[in-house]
Amino acid sequence: MVDENNSLDQEAPDEEASGPLCGERLAAARRELQIPVIEIAKELHLDEYKVRALESNDFAAIGAPVFAKGHLRKFAQIVRVSEADIMDDYYLLTRSQDSQPALALRPRQRQDLSPGPWIAAIAVIVLAATAYWWTVVRVPAEEAPATGQVTPMQPQDQSSDGDDFVEAPDDELPVEEPIENEAPTATEVEPAPVDTGTMTLQINYSGDCWTEISDARGQRLFFDLGKAGRTVNLSGEAPFNVLFGDAANVRLRVNGEAFELPAVDRRGTARLTITGT
Repeated sequence: MVDENNSLDQEAPDEEASGPLCGERLAAARRELQIPVIEIAKELHLDEYKVRALESNDFAAIGAPVFAKGHLRKFAQIVRVSEADIMDDYYLLTRSQDSQPALALRPRQRQDLSPGPWIAAIAVIVLAATAYWWTVVRVPAEEAPATGQVTPMQPQDQSSDGDDFVEAPDDELPVEEPIENEAPTATEVEPAPVDTGTMTLQINYSGDCWTEISDARGQRLFFDLGKAGRTVNLSGEAPFNVLFGDAANVRLRVNGEAFELPAVDRRGTARLTITGT
């Protein structure tokens, strides 16, 4: 009895997985409604080969998983298929890819410490301390203080009389010319340039939306999945290059003022440039 139950349990997933799944189910519904692939591509803002990749369950051709799931939901709405069934098929197909292999932890082997390196390190420290004491502390203390020689002053010759000094007349004395003070030269300081190219962008999310934003210098400012209720504030050099996976789930403010996306960009994926002017 146990073997029969195990065999039934093993065969159950194969039976559940039979039939069209995910993209194949969407393709069948599209053909039933007689909708051409090019119309689906226009609604999803995708190339035709990417729509066919969705129908073939080749999700890697779409890019990040968040893009594939968003396009699958939109596709299901167009062809009137249950979104829940499509997402169940998606997770069933990608479950083996998302699972991570278990890693076996190996116990670290205890290594015996050898006293040799410690003894050598202590010896080096002792030698360095001895050399420092000998050259810096002991040698200056043993040096004798320097003594200078004093030369006695020679006595002046008292035999000469003070009459030998002859005072020069006033008209022969040198005349000192006044020194004109030069006025300091004023140095003009140019004002620092003001950065007028900085722009601020605030994003408020009402639902899931994959977002990529970079500034004019190519610096990536934001690269993440926005969740409902999240607010992101960015600043950088204008203009900003923006990619929204689902533009209907975002509200924008540029330089503190509300910014409305064009109607054509609010459906599905949107690529645009925001200049802030």
